[in-house]
Amino acid sequence: MDSKNLSSVLRSGTCLAAALTLFTGVMAAGTAFAQQSAPAADAAAPAEDGLEEIVVTARRKNEDMQKTPVAITALTGGDIEARGITSTQDLAQFVPGANVVGQASNGGRADRSFQAIVLRGMAPSTSQLQTASLFIDGAPVSNPAAIQTITDPERVEVLKGPQSAYFGRQTFAGAINIVTKDPTEEYSGSIDGMVGTRHNQDFSAEIAGPIIPDKLGFRLSAREFGKDGSYENAGVPGQTLGDQDTKNASLAIVLKPNDDLKIKLFGMFTDLDDGPPAQGLIGAYGVTNSAGQTLVANQSNCTLPTGNRFICGVTPGLSGLTPSANTTNSAYIKNFLANGSGRVINPDDGTQGYGLVARDYHAHLSADWTIGDTGITLSSLSAYNSVFSSELADLDNFYSTSIKSSSGEGFYNYPYLVEGRSHDWSQEVRASYEDGPLHLTGGLSWMDTWSQSSSGGGTTTLKSAISGATSDTTWSAFYGIGYDFTPWFTLNFDGRYQVDDMAAYAAPAGTTATNSAFIPAGFYPGGTVLLEKYYHNFMPRVIAQFNVDDATMIYTSYSEGVNPGIFNTSFLTAAASAVAVAEKNNLKVAVDPETLKNYEIGMKGKLFGNRLRYDLAAYYADWSNQINQQAYSYVDPVLGAQQVLASTNAGEVHIKGLEAEINAVLTKEWELDLSGAYIDSKIVKTSNSQVTALTGITDFSGNQAPFVSKWSGTASLSYTTPLPSLPILGDVEGFSRVDFTYKSGAYSDVANLVRTPATNQVNLHIGVKTDSYSIEGFATNLFNDKSYYSAVDGYVIDPTFAHLSTSFRGHRPAARTAHLGHPRQLSLLVPVPPGPEKSARAFSFGRMAAGGGPPLAVRGIMPAARKFVSCRWRPATAGPGVSTAGRNEEAKPVDTGARRLRGSLIVHDQRPRAL
Repeated sequence: MDSKNLSSVLRSGTCLAAALTLFTGVMAAGTAFAQQSAPAADAAAPAEDGLEEIVVTARRKNEDMQKTPVAITALTGGDIEARGITSTQDLAQFVPGANVVGQASNGGRADRSFQAIVLRGMAPSTSQLQTASLFIDGAPVSNPAAIQTITDPERVEVLKGPQSAYFGRQTFAGAINIVTKDPTEEYSGSIDGMVGTRHNQDFSAEIAGPIIPDKLGFRLSAREFGKDGSYENAGVPGQTLGDQDTKNASLAIVLKPNDDLKIKLFGMFTDLDDGPPAQGLIGAYGVTNSAGQTLVANQSNCTLPTGNRFICGVTPGLSGLTPSANTTNSAYIKNFLANGSGRVINPDDGTQGYGLVARDYHAHLSADWTIGDTGITLSSLSAYNSVFSSELADLDNFYSTSIKSSSGEGFYNYPYLVEGRSHDWSQEVRASYEDGPLHLTGGLSWMDTWSQSSSGGGTTTLKSAISGATSDTTWSAFYGIGYDFTPWFTLNFDGRYQVDDMAAYAAPAGTTATNSAFIPAGFYPGGTVLLEKYYHNFMPRVIAQFNVDDATMIYTSYSEGVNPGIFNTSFLTAAASAVAVAEKNNLKVAVDPETLKNYEIGMKGKLFGNRLRYDLAAYYADWSNQINQQAYSYVDPVLGAQQVLASTNAGEVHIKGLEAEINAVLTKEWELDLSGAYIDSKIVKTSNSQVTALTGITDFSGNQAPFVSKWSGTASLSYTTPLPSLPILGDVEGFSRVDFTYKSGAYSDVANLVRTPATNQVNLHIGVKTDSYSIEGFATNLFNDKSYYSAVDGYVIDPTFAHLSTSFRGHRPAARTAHLGHPRQLSLLVPVPPGPEKSARAFSFGRMAAGGGPPLAVRGIMPAARKFVSCRWRPATAGPGVSTAGRNEEAKPVDTGARRLRGSLIVHDQRPRAL
């Protein structure tokens, strides 16, 4: 392939075609070279061996995925490494029908404080709810960020549809289960290192082996990875936005005293230390200071029937003035963060500047005892999670120090501190029976969760206040009954009966109920139970399974899911005028649970001697009693224009969808993976006073639900070929892989006013390996797709509060926050020859090549592990003066005033400006 042909393909604008052309050209040379010699003796022969069988635990037992009547996307550790999956967003790219969105309830921030995993178009409206939950070895996990901190998992199972019967609460739309590796029978280990521009780095180490041979083993891993911000702060040259640093360690100990008993202890610690997020403001109105300097560009492209100017259609790109934020640690900020009053986090442990600090602790203990040849297995699973987070944000979202005021820094800078602490315990005991045609499972579970938060900020004296804690104690009994009536027909009845005891408590300083509408008025000392409600729910699932032959299975199922209700605790301390608004609109202090009824049919099978595997599913879901956040405006006789914020059961959505996955060994050298999903999530009824105030629209029926990509798909092609044997190195194998992922744009609101652009990403992976060595190259997001993957509504706080008084109190959105995907990344993997058997060499790093070439990371390995990790390089260079030094600099005073901002859109960008 010559440069003229490649240029022609690139000019055509078809990213996938260009990647495949490059892919074929690179490997053609290797194929021609290989034809001159005999194939390597031990080269992989996928056409002869077929596809690898994947074992899953979707029903709390080991089953062949193709014989499990549940819609599952399963990725092995090898799949994760080959696809370059390192984050929650990466995982969603390869799961048909999955999205990841930041929540408006956390200010729509482009950070890791909270990210919701959306399956089959069911996006939660608040961070108090999750429609899909995360598990490690079946044990619940509080933080979805755990996906990107587990080193080298055995596999990841994404279970779609209600999973309440076996996984319990908050698995309304599905569950993600990360299965960790057990210790190895022999000692093995690895040390991995990666460096790149903007101080990108990723170091990890792992060691595993026996403590007592065949009885007791361990696996210990540690990892630290991080990066400087990939975007510079347009308001403060020298500062970067989007810095991230993560430390993680985990330990697994497995005891097998005999063949019938297995006990596993797993513990994990994660520490996040991030700078202020990279996010930009796209304004419907421009902002200038009194000197005429533009601070926010006017990017409005529509005027709505209400007369409100805004941004419609596909959201435009960033102006040259964004992202911009006040992020320096002035004395004003330092004094605020040093004050421990009204905070749930000790100042020494919390954030020390703008950004996020979070720590997660997770541990679980599992035991499985098979009682001889009886077919009975007794199991126990105990788990504990503890999480705290501390985040300081600049809520006005633009650099405004040129606004002069006698009121001090707070007038132009709106810092806001949000902190939270939570912990939970859970226990499950289970018995199962597998013998002949009868399959039985039964168990009991208990979970106790507690959480509390504090927040505060403002424009004058900065203060934080602790809210009352909340708790949820859940008891449940679950069962699974299956019977093989014939070799080709099985009927399964699963279900869970669940009782939630939810409670809200008075704040530590006490809470004064200002009215008697919901509880008796008066003062309640700190820790007093203010509200308590029991929710009783039964969640059944029925599955009919038809085994057409040994390689084909068809199933149909009906299942129900329930998401627990929440409290509107603000009603207890509201003014009489606000209570009157709540009563007029029939608002409840205890919101009812959401419910889901799911109807599904699927087909799984293998063809051509297991050289082709397919998974197909079609479903219809009725999502009722949907919990939405609403704002109701009113005029208080003393305070003037006000609003009541409340969660209500205001929505119903009908969802129809199709999912397909195909894996095929085409020839001895070629493998193909295809997947796709179609989701039609149609709103039947809902109300959203904020969007109504913005657009004038009151009837949203027939529109698509927000945060859902209607179409998504992936296509992956891999090629493996033997190359000539080399002296000392022995047999050599060349390999290459190209991945293409697509997601259509998702609407950001129920009016379908604005949507995100479609994402098209191409990844390339090429390398050569022997039994002990490997050289690999990676290109992630090869054509540097710059689209973002979610957007949420929000408000703009302008310095004069003129806009806040008309938008926030008028309860209409004035901003959106959009998150951009990962920029292009090129990586190179280079190994160091192994040292003595079962000993690890230290790794070192090559120097930067002249003219800004790639730094090479060299690492040592243990031969038993035979793992190699890349040193990555990026061709982009940082903008002039980009560094993180400004993060702790003192603020420098500037001058003049500003005009008000009426409407805007916030965009988060992880893209290097130089690309």
